Amino acid sequence: MLTLSLAALALLCVAQHIEMADTLVYRAEGAAVVDGTDLYGFTVTEWQLPATYPPFAAILFVPTTWLPVGALKVAFVAGNAALMALFVHLSWRFAGLRTGRAPVVVAVALGLWLEPVFQTVLFGQINLALACLVLWDLSRPEHALGKGFALGVAAGIKLTPAVFIVYLLMTGRVRSGLIAVASLTGTVLLGVLVLPEASGEFWTGRLFETGRVGKTFVVDNQSLRGLLARFSHSPEPGAVWVVTAGLTAVAGLWTARRAVVRAGLETWGVLVTALTALLVSPISWSHHWVWCVPLLAVLIAEGRLRTAAAVGVVWTARSFWAVPHRGDLDLRLPWWQQPLASPYPLFGLGLLAFAAWRTGPARTGARAVLPAPRPETGVTTRAGTG
Repeated sequence: MLTLSLAALALLCVAQHIEMADTLVYRAEGAAVVDGTDLYGFTVTEWQLPATYPPFAAILFVPTTWLPVGALKVAFVAGNAALMALFVHLSWRFAGLRTGRAPVVVAVALGLWLEPVFQTVLFGQINLALACLVLWDLSRPEHALGKGFALGVAAGIKLTPAVFIVYLLMTGRVRSGLIAVASLTGTVLLGVLVLPEASGEFWTGRLFETGRVGKTFVVDNQSLRGLLARFSHSPEPGAVWVVTAGLTAVAGLWTARRAVVRAGLETWGVLVTALTALLVSPISWSHHWVWCVPLLAVLIAEGRLRTAAAVGVVWTARSFWAVPHRGDLDLRLPWWQQPLASPYPLFGLGLLAFAAWRTGPARTGARAVLPAPRPETGVTTRAGTG
C-alpha cells in the first residue's frame, strides 16, 4: 500500500512538472550565504518569491547548493516521505497508540494525501521537519537531557514554533522553557556572527513585513486573518483581526494550560497550542496545518472515531481549491462559499471549543498537578515560503 502511494505521488510530481517553488527559495538562500549576496534582496520562480526566514535558516540551507536542481527535488520528495513516516511514528507514540509496523505503514500511505502533507511535498517545504523536531522534543520525559533544545532550534529556523516555549513556561516547565530560549538565542547569535548585515535587516525590519510572505486574502492562507479578509471582502481586516486574534490567543493558551495543569492531558495541551498558533498567525498557509496528523492520532487513541473521520475529511477535501481564487476572486466570494474557502480556521475554532470541553473538570476529573512524565519509548498555488 505504501509503495503504491509513493509511486502515485512520484508520478504526479513528474507528470505535472511540479516546480517545488519553496525548495528553490531555500536553494537561493543557501547560495546567497555562499556567494555573499543580499539574502533578502532576491526573488525566484514565476511567483517572485523572496527569502522570509531568519538568517540561521539560510545557513542551514547551504547544503542545498551542493546538488543539481533535479537531484535536490528528488531528495526533498524522498526526505519528506521519510519525515512523514517519522512524524506518524512520533504522533502514534505521543497519543499512546501502539506503534506496530502495519498501522504506521497504512497511516503513512494515507497520510501523504492529507492536503497539508501533500502540499508540503509538492512545495518542497520543511513543515514536517519542524513538526518532528517540536513533537519529538515535547514528547520526551520532563527531565530528559537538553529537553527544549530541539524546540529552540525549530524556532530559530522559523519563528512560529516559539509559541511552544510560551506553552512550556505557562505550564511550569521552566527548565525546558529556558533551555529552549537559550537554544533560540544561540541560533540568532550564530546568524549575527555569520551574516551580520542580513541579521540586522531581518530582526529590525523584515520580521515585521507580513506582506512579504504573501497576500493575506488568498485562499491558501488558512488563518483567522485570511478568513476575516475573505469574509469582509477586504485585503486587510485591520482591527477586527487584531481583536479576534488576541482573544483566540488568550483563550487557546488558557485552554492549553488548563489541559496540562488541571486535567493532566499533555496531548491536548500541545495540540491546542499548535492550533492556536496556526489560527492567530497572520499567514498560515494550508501546508502549515500538518499538525492534523497528531490530532488524528490523539482522537483515534481516545476512541473518538467520528471526530477523527471528520478531521480526515476536512483536511483531505481541498474545498478551498474548488472556489474561484484567481487574481482577486478570493475577495468576491459569496456567503455560501465562505465555509468552503476557510475550512481549516473554522474547524480549528471548533476544535478549540471541543478541547475546552474535553479538558473540563467534568470530563477529566481535574487535578492540580502536572502529569507524570511518560517514559521514553522507543496544484495551483500562489503561496510564498513561510
